[in-house]
Amino acid sequence: MAKDMLEKGAIVQRDEKTFAVAPHIPGGIIDAAGLRKIADVAEKYNAGALKLTSAQRIAIVGIKQEDLDNVWADLQMKPAHALGLCVRSVKICPGTTFCKKGQQDSVGMGLKLDKKYDGLELPSKLKIGVSGCLNSCSEHIIKDIGIVGTPKGWKITVGGSAGLKPRLGETLGENLSDEEVLETVDRVIEYYKRHSRKKRLGEFIDEIGFEKFKAEIQ
Repeated sequence: MAKDMLEKGAIVQRDEKTFAVAPHIPGGIIDAAGLRKIADVAEKYNAGALKLTSAQRIAIVGIKQEDLDNVWADLQMKPAHALGLCVRSVKICPGTTFCKKGQQDSVGMGLKLDKKYDGLELPSKLKIGVSGCLNSCSEHIIKDIGIVGTPKGWKITVGGSAGLKPRLGETLGENLSDEEVLETVDRVIEYYKRHSRKKRLGEFIDEIGFEKFKAEIQ
């Protein structure tokens, strides 16, 4: 029976023979040439399907193990971090770049966070969501770190999860500037790295208490 192959970004499928791979697409934003390349590679290696994922990726499903190296060579893209104890994804809504309802530049903010933290090793998996307004299209409130735009700046929440133990994020700061958001996220991640042991951020916060966590971060 085949197993997930972390080093190749490959997740074994239900048939226990083939794999799904997903190239890293920051914020789910890709041009026509990039999209065409993914489709061409999927066709070349007889993929069973292309699946749009909740992490704003395009998974190529049904790849044979012997084709994995060639798939990545043809894609010329790095694998997304869908596995492992690390920053798995930074989900980004259209924000003021594309959306008429956007209050803040979620694309700009999210791409900065993606560039800095994507794949960073941590005590457990961690997901980040950046929404440009309170419509919350990136579902920031159920992410480990959530960032949402308001007319007065950014609001940050921490500890959210949509997994086996659902948890809404708690408010860590409001009316923050771009610089203050980046500094706060950095402090959260560094504190979490130093003090947690194999717990999701929300579980770690529950363990030590939110007020203690907030005081330590601020």
